[in-house]
Amino acid sequence: MQDDRKLRVLRAIIEDYIATHEPIGSRLLSERHDLGVSPATIRNDMAVLEDEGYLEQPHTSAGRIPTALGYRLFVDQLSSVKPLSTAEQRAIMKFLAGAADLDDVMSRTTKVLSQLTKQAAIVQYPSLSKTAIRHVELVKVSHQRILIVLVTEAGRVEQRYLEAPTEITDVELTQLRNKLNTALVGIYLSDFQKQRSNIVSYFDENDREFANLILDVLIELSDREEEERVVIGGTANLARYADEYQSMFRPVLEALEEQVVLLRLIGEAVAPDISVKIGIENPTGLKSAAVVTSGYQIGDNTVARLGVVGPTHMDYPTTMGAVLAVSSYVGSILAGK
Repeated sequence: MQDDRKLRVLRAIIEDYIATHEPIGSRLLSERHDLGVSPATIRNDMAVLEDEGYLEQPHTSAGRIPTALGYRLFVDQLSSVKPLSTAEQRAIMKFLAGAADLDDVMSRTTKVLSQLTKQAAIVQYPSLSKTAIRHVELVKVSHQRILIVLVTEAGRVEQRYLEAPTEITDVELTQLRNKLNTALVGIYLSDFQKQRSNIVSYFDENDREFANLILDVLIELSDREEEERVVIGGTANLARYADEYQSMFRPVLEALEEQVVLLRLIGEAVAPDISVKIGIENPTGLKSAAVVTSGYQIGDNTVARLGVVGPTHMDYPTTMGAVLAVSSYVGSILAGK
């Protein structure tokens, strides 16, 4: 749609509907916004917008409300998102910086994101395969049983048990751990297969069998995408729409109970850019819901995504600004831990 005036009318309707959740009429629109034309002209523009699929009339003689197509055009035409205030930025950074560990960072992130947007927040843990190794610890549990503790640069900790091929002494275990960290720190799990021969070369011939067993465990960790974790918070925010938007409320709550569905909702961690999926654009087919997501980075690598789920009439400029800001802060906090 190229008509600037109709775009202004559509934008005004969406802004008013987001604020009031009530159908918008031409006279009220004329009174609230300086559109430079009469209510009759606005009414004609609204009729054209309805014919083109951007608006709909829920009841005869009622005003219009936006459709998913209308919201899509509105979001695509946004020239900017609403930035957080300086006070909000400081409060978020202080709140996230007070986290004790990665689990706490994830929990605090969902809390602050849901509070800022008044929607349900979803935060994905940093992907194992997309973050570099910070440390590998080997803990002797019995004569041959070893606990492998992997710590990534994002603070994610994974543990696995392994049976050593022969009994191993404390001194041998310490030497092996030191060589592992020399070989592995800074390497991404996704690069293990390509660099395996180079990694193994760090070990003496007598240690290579055990070293290969450890590498097998670490490679298995990076391949097990089903273990990717997400945290959700703020679902109580959706209760505000329970009476008015039953068609959205129940399907969204059901979707939020499934981990696989949550991962599909927030998408792949391939870019830090903002993504807005409205109605049937959602991979899970939630027709009355919108999902706003962004990737968060550690260094130059996008390691996971976060976002919010809510009704299609959410405040997009504010929500998009909050999601972008929080994703940036989370990456900074994790990079500094």
